[in-house]
Amino acid sequence: MSAVEFRPRKIRTVAVVSAVFLVVVFTIVGLLLGDTPTGVIFRTSDQVAMIILGVLLACGVLLLTRPRVRADESGVEVRNVVTAHRFEWSEVLHVSFPDGASWARLELPDDEYVSIMAVQAVDREHAVAAVRALRELHKAATR
Repeated sequence: MSAVEFRPRKIRTVAVVSAVFLVVVFTIVGLLLGDTPTGVIFRTSDQVAMIILGVLLACGVLLLTRPRVRADESGVEVRNVVTAHRFEWSEVLHVSFPDGASWARLELPDDEYVSIMAVQAVDREHAVAAVRALRELHKAATR
């Protein structure tokens, strides 16, 4: 089996739509800040800050699109929201997807594990295909 790569599907769609929504809402709020009947005076810098806040929040939401898992005959690379790890197959005991878990994980020695956020339960058949492919690569490499 050759190299495989998987990314989450549904969360990517939700994150992109949410990010666009945040930018639009914060831009509208920022532009409307100048005309308030409350007596508070908002300056242009306040309006710009509101728009920038929307962009920053959108960037934070877009971090949810970052997870990815790549695997080949030699090992597996797991990139989650903030961290990335590379493991040789000899370091991995199992590829599992525990009941009730949100995502798959690599079982490591000494009761350690690394979550694979790219393989999410909400993606159903895509997640099943990903776990099967990872298990096949693991099995082939550890024979």
